[in-house]
Amino acid sequence: MCKEPESWEPQEYLVRFPDGRQVRGSSLKRSESLVPPDFGVYLLGRDPKCTDREYLWVKWRDFSAPAVTEDAVASLREAYRRAAYQRVEVGCRGGVGRTGTALAVMAVLGGVEPDAAVLWVRTNYHPKAVETAGQRRWLSELLPQLGGPENRRSSK
Repeated sequence: MCKEPESWEPQEYLVRFPDGRQVRGSSLKRSESLVPPDFGVYLLGRDPKCTDREYLWVKWRDFSAPAVTEDAVASLREAYRRAAYQRVEVGCRGGVGRTGTALAVMAVLGGVEPDAAVLWVRTNYHPKAVETAGQRRWLSELLPQLGGPENRRSSK
């Protein structure tokens, strides 16, 4: 049985997806001063070695797409699943490009149409989210595969 997630404090960089799940987008530096999540996904060139939370590390260099798409998607699906009952954070060094790109993937899992995901994240998270042409290209190839209702259902 799934329980409701503990509440985040107000104004903690929360993104609420259309299905009601919430995820905190963050930079690692900002995250250190906030309430720790129950679970995090960190998109970095090297393992952040967090000791105060359960997390997954996705190898993802700054201003690029993830090193292994399958690893990134599996980690983001897990974060999305856990957001139904835990406080979940997704973050990178700056909290904008890679984090915004990951939140676009999660937005599609949460009900946003694939072709609207980048604009949705820029409106609901950060106006400069998904910073590079490579990140936009990666999303344009990936999101249509995630976008069907049958794929969304398997993510919940």
